Order: sequence, then C-alpha cells, then structure tokens
Amino acid sequence: MARHTPTEDFSLEETSISAIHAAFRSGALTAQALVAGYQQRIKTHDQAGAQLNAIVSLNSAARSAARTLDRAFAATGQLQGPLHGVPVLLKDNIDTATLPTSYGSMAFAEHYPPTDATVVSRLQAAGAIILGKTTLPDFATSWWAYSSRSGETRNPYALDRDPGGSSSGTGAAIAANFASVGLGTDCGGSIRVPASHCNLVGIRSTPGVVSRAGSSPLVFFQDTVGPMARTVTDAVRVFEVIAGYDPADSLSVNYTIAKSHQPYVAALDRDGLQGARIGLVTNAMGADDNPYAAPVNALMRAACITMEVAGAQVIPLEIANLAQQLNDTSLYVNCSKSDLNRFLATRPTAPLRSLGQIFEARRYHPMLDLLEACVVGPDQAEYDPQYFRRLAARELFQRQLTNLMAAQGLDALMFPDVQVVPPTREQLNTRVWTTLTYPTNTLIAAQSWLPALSVPAGFAPGNLPVGLELMGRPYDEATLF
Repeated sequence: MARHTPTEDFSLEETSISAIHAAFRSGALTAQALVAGYQQRIKTHDQAGAQLNAIVSLNSAARSAARTLDRAFAATGQLQGPLHGVPVLLKDNIDTATLPTSYGSMAFAEHYPPTDATVVSRLQAAGAIILGKTTLPDFATSWWAYSSRSGETRNPYALDRDPGGSSSGTGAAIAANFASVGLGTDCGGSIRVPASHCNLVGIRSTPGVVSRAGSSPLVFFQDTVGPMARTVTDAVRVFEVIAGYDPADSLSVNYTIAKSHQPYVAALDRDGLQGARIGLVTNAMGADDNPYAAPVNALMRAACITMEVAGAQVIPLEIANLAQQLNDTSLYVNCSKSDLNRFLATRPTAPLRSLGQIFEARRYHPMLDLLEACVVGPDQAEYDPQYFRRLAARELFQRQLTNLMAAQGLDALMFPDVQVVPPTREQLNTRVWTTLTYPTNTLIAAQSWLPALSVPAGFAPGNLPVGLELMGRPYDEATLF
C-alpha cells in the first residue's frame, strides 16, 4: 500500500536529494507522500502560523505528476532522471504555461505565458516536480521583499527581518522546508542576497551557461538563472540539469565555452580546499565599528580560519578603486527599461507592454526605488552613449579582477555577500538604505560577469544568517564547485 505522508523513517525537514532518493529506493517514501508533506508545511506556515508569505501560487497538478513517477518507479525499479520526484519551487518571473507568471506585479496576477521557460522543461525532463511559484519584488527590482502582487515576505530565521531579494520567496521557502530546492534569478545578486540572508547555497553562473529564455530580464547580458538549496551538492545537482546550450537564448552559446569535460557533480570534492589559494577582499568588508557590519566581519574571519584548517591559504588583498568600478559598470538605469520592454513585447498575453505603462498606471509597489529610477532610462539602450561606456568599463573591470587572481595565483576571491546582517522591516520602511546604496558585494561578480557561489558562513547574534561569497574566473564554475 502506497504511503501518502512521510513516515517516521523519513523527515523532510533539512533533507537532501540523495536522502530523498534513498528513501524512495528503500520504500520509506513515495513522491506523492513527499509532495503532500511539503504542501502541508506550506499550509501550516506560509499564510498561517509564521505567515512567511513566500508562495504566490501552487501547482494543482503536482500530486498527479508525483503519482506518475511513483507508478514508473514501481514498474521499473528505476528513478526517472537525476531529479526524480524532487519538488522544486520557482521564482515567479520564470515562465510556466500552466501556472500564472506575475513577475511580482499585481497587473500580471492572471498572466499565463504560452510556453514554459527552458529551465522548467529541463527540470521536468529530469524528473523534478514543479510544486509552485514564489514571491519577488515587481520585475526583480529590489534587494528586498516588497511586491505589489504579494506584499511582504518574512525571513524564517527572524520574522521581523527581510529574507533578501529579489528571489525573496524562493529563499524563504527553501529555508522553511517548503520544497527540496528552488530556482531564482540573479542580475545583481538576487540569488545570492536571499541565500545569504536565509542560510542557503546559491549559484550565479557565468551569464548564459544556464538559459534565461522565458525569464524576465533586468540587464540582458548580466541576468542569470540558478539554484538555491541547503547544500552545495544539491545546488550543483540542479545546476547540472538546467545548464546547457539553448538556441532560444543567444547568450547561452557561453555554455559551449564553459562546458566541463566531466559532469559538474564530478567536480565536488570534500578535500577541495586542500592547497587552494583564496583571496579575502578586505575592502569589501564593512567597518568594524558599524554594529550591523561587525558581526559579519567576525564570521568572515572565522571562515578564514576554517578554510586554513581545511588546507587553504587565505591571502588578504584589496580590489583597487572598487566603489568607482561598481559605479562605472552599473547598467540598470541605462538599459533595464529597454531590455524589459523588449521582453514584454514578446509576451502576447501581457496586460501591460512596457515599464512606462506599469509606472504610469502605478501598478508596482511604492518601495521600489530602482524601478522608478529605471523608468527614466532610454527607450533603446544602444542610443545612450553611457551604455557603451559602461560596457567598456565592465570589460576593464573583469580584466582587473582576473589579472588580480592570476598575479596572486588564486582559485577564487572571497567576501561577504552583504556587508551587514539581514535588515529589519523597520529599517527598510524608514529607508535606512535605498536599493542603490545597500552595501551588497554581489555586484562585484554581477557587473564583471563572473561566476559566484554563496555558502552559509554561520549566524550572527540573534540567529541571523550570514553568507560568504566565492567568485571565480569566467566559465570556471567547476573550480568553484
């Protein structure tokens, strides 16, 4: 008799893909039971209980998909792909034809794209079950969880604090055990900031290594899609599935350059820090006399000791003119309006067809200052001289960073994802920071188009998660893994 709820032999809290598959094989778990267990947690904690408000829609066909997988496993004794029966949550700016895709906007609450995003098709082909969609700020235009579609999302580790954005709902949901793994998107840090604030692993690849076809952009050349998970292993297993060339995304030709000669999961090595050389970017850390930054700095220093015990050499260094480089390479105001308008023009069922229409109709959350800044940008980026100057500056910035790594013989650069602990809702509501002044270091990799991996560094006082970022060379995801 098939089990329809997790048993005492299996706990879905803090579980992993390998543990799920082991439970399938032992008979302790079915895909139907796993889906039902996650659905119950969502019912208990998302709109009720802690009221995390991380889920914007649920897939009514999830149990049917699980039933199909269970039947196939019973008949063959074989898992139907590397993600067989693994429930996945998707950020709601990743297109799904059978679920609304709102991009975080109230105006798009009933918008159904005609096709699934490429990454969704790849997940399902690998046996994953799409469990539902997660919250995000309108069109991913914030570090924080403010959405005209869904309101505010809470951090499961500290309910008075923000979970980070723009992949806010995915971060909060995976941290709260609403699914095994999730997908986010990352233009300036939208996977890595919530990964940092929610004690998760998040991957930002070299742009194009994972297809962006069917996900809304902010900066076409900078946007990525990537996994969020509890462990590096789970994140890489999902990354393995979604990476690949896609003719629907012209930038995905980068995958043909980056493609490893062996599976990405084969790069995983528990002794990977033995002999590694890691550059600690000291001018990417906040001031020790800043009460919000000091706990982050303490965890970075502790992480350095842990790495050295594991066999790494940590070399303190600085990135010259870092603040100026980040200013010179910022493309949001110069091209986000153009890139988003181009995307909306390809959505035949979109209720609004431009960022200007969204702004004029006031169909966005009033806390989204970056969206308001982008509205005044050029209708066509290529006619803005600043656009090309910033692209040229990006080339120089990447060259500076890769030369720094080469000169020091480094495998990666290291810094906190964000210089401060997760902010309170009160701090954000009183605008202690704006989107463009928030002290996040995730822009370093984003604006140099380099791959980066966020991993948990530990907890600051108050049980506040802090993330550590490792940034590598172009196309060298395998070394980071």
